[in-house]
Amino acid sequence: MSDLSNLAPANIRAIAPYQGGKPISELAREMGLNEADIVKLASNENPLGMSPKAQMALEEALAEISRYPDGNSFTLRDAVSKKYAVQAAQIVFGNGSNDILELAARAFLTAGDEVIYSQHAFAVYPLVTQAAGATGVVVPAIEFGHDLPGFLQAITPKTKLIFVANPNNPTGTLIAKPVLSHFLQQVPRHIVVVLDEAYDEYLSEADKSEAISWLAEFENLIISRTFSKAYGLAGLRVGFGLMHAALADLMNRVRQPFNVNSLAQVAATVSLQDEDFVARSYAANQAGMAQITQGLTRLGLSFISSFGNFVSFKVTNAGAVNQALLKQGVIVRPVANYEMPDYLRVSIGLFSENARFLEVLEKILGS
Repeated sequence: MSDLSNLAPANIRAIAPYQGGKPISELAREMGLNEADIVKLASNENPLGMSPKAQMALEEALAEISRYPDGNSFTLRDAVSKKYAVQAAQIVFGNGSNDILELAARAFLTAGDEVIYSQHAFAVYPLVTQAAGATGVVVPAIEFGHDLPGFLQAITPKTKLIFVANPNNPTGTLIAKPVLSHFLQQVPRHIVVVLDEAYDEYLSEADKSEAISWLAEFENLIISRTFSKAYGLAGLRVGFGLMHAALADLMNRVRQPFNVNSLAQVAATVSLQDEDFVARSYAANQAGMAQITQGLTRLGLSFISSFGNFVSFKVTNAGAVNQALLKQGVIVRPVANYEMPDYLRVSIGLFSENARFLEVLEKILGS
């Protein structure tokens, strides 16, 4: 029998598919557990769910589900334009912010190009780079954070794209705004910089990004945002990119015509306007972060200070601890694939979920 894998080019064959957090239903089947007894703290989801206003809007929108969605996302585009004070032509919508990252790679990369990103940075960056036939250039992290001077030193005539995550997943590290602005000033304008801000809603007012106000100065800047985290719409898959209109035009040329479904557009539009829900999500995350980190400290475990809705902690025999947690119905995220074999990442959940995680972890470590 012929090897069908040879039908694909080498760069595609070499890709290791992205592994998401283990679904509750899958663990229930594997371990024979009751789904209601399982706590999932693996995928950085909002434990409060979604905005009640968005849920009501979804129920009303179901009547039109037989119709194709608006391929230009007019209503959502108008809402994003007004909230962030950008022109409609500066916005690109995606099937989650992952889609924005891929659209950037498809629009601006070709074989032989180089893409710079950090060690321990989001796994999708190398995936979309490799899929485009480009070469990833990994800059070693400093204390699990981006070494931006190292990024500048890594630039060559082949560099076409740079990915910067702020805050970064899975480490939770944050680049100070003056440092990031200085970096952008040093990057040659023919190199596109994608600034991935998926967790910006979880930042304090003092730490929140100012990058949108930088778009006029840096025409090579793309800002990626998502509705999957603080807005609680992970299952609907909707994200967006903000950039110069000329870059948006190029990315829209490679975008699928109906890449954001109608329900996602409705829910995202309403969620964007529900500032009270986002504020409650932020407050719950702050309280949960304190609960988790205080618990880890009490257990004598070190962790990386995080600006996201998750925290990565160091534990001996992380793989075995993860399996023991799974057997007890607690799902966290192994991050060995991020060159962090001694760490596990736990998402911030409800008070009861965080307490269950800490209780089970303590028993495992004490056994």
